Amino acid sequence: MDRSASPENLPDENESRPLNELPRAYVARFGVTRIVGDFSLKHPQWIPRNTAVILRTDRGLEWGTVLCPATDKTRNYLGNQQESGRIVRVATPEDEVERDTVMQMEREQFQAGQAMIRERGLQMSLIDSEFLFGRERVVFYYLSEDRVDFRELVKGLAKSLNTRIEMRQMGIRDEAKLLADYGDCGQPVCCNTHLREMPPVSMKMAKLQKATLDPNKISGRCGRLKCCLRYEYDTYEEHRKELPPVGATVVTKQGTGRVVAQELLAKKLLVAYEGQRHVMTDAKDIVTVIKGKSTGSSA
Repeated sequence: MDRSASPENLPDENESRPLNELPRAYVARFGVTRIVGDFSLKHPQWIPRNTAVILRTDRGLEWGTVLCPATDKTRNYLGNQQESGRIVRVATPEDEVERDTVMQMEREQFQAGQAMIRERGLQMSLIDSEFLFGRERVVFYYLSEDRVDFRELVKGLAKSLNTRIEMRQMGIRDEAKLLADYGDCGQPVCCNTHLREMPPVSMKMAKLQKATLDPNKISGRCGRLKCCLRYEYDTYEEHRKELPPVGATVVTKQGTGRVVAQELLAKKLLVAYEGQRHVMTDAKDIVTVIKGKSTGSSA
């Protein structure tokens, strides 16, 4: 744990702030699926960002990480109108030892789950397991194309592991969120860092941004289109609507010509004038649009 976020540094921060300025709730992240929630405190205190804390959620006692104080703004952004639970305490060295023990048990439980699935010949693939810090339950995450009757599996696991078992089916993109590390950009994958929800992505977005259409280059670790194709799409779409479409006849300072291509981010048009002369023209140099393309536009 970073020293700046360790429990022994917290009293000085708390003593330097008036009681009415100390937060009564924090936004924290927890669980292998990186759930974000709003957690209250029994007593107001200052907890630095990235401090490890023990949380009480509806699933049980869990290990979490503080992100920021909870405010009306964060609640509106997260869409949380109700608290997700409470912060029990800032994690102690003893809690860290317990967390390491739980993580070791988690690996053993995953292997036990795989073995039982093979024994029963179930058509499912176990991709991860999560043992709650308070040991209240083990959550098994799996992939399956068809519906699976895992009632006997759950009974066997509950008897063997002596704890509550929860099975959670995941999609192919969720698997990447759990297991992937770095993307082609060299950065940690978005779904495993800042993204709370994975946005819908389509080939239309790739075409509009003139990205390569090679599936191997525009697909993420999940094998689906990269989430980052969605980030700038709204800006491209806004610029596209502001510019005359491809095929439109326009009058510019250099004469009359036909739009043959758009450079959306630069807000420029490639215009073909008489004599097959092609000139890159700034949008502000368009005097008027004589005729737009009647069959729609492309980027």
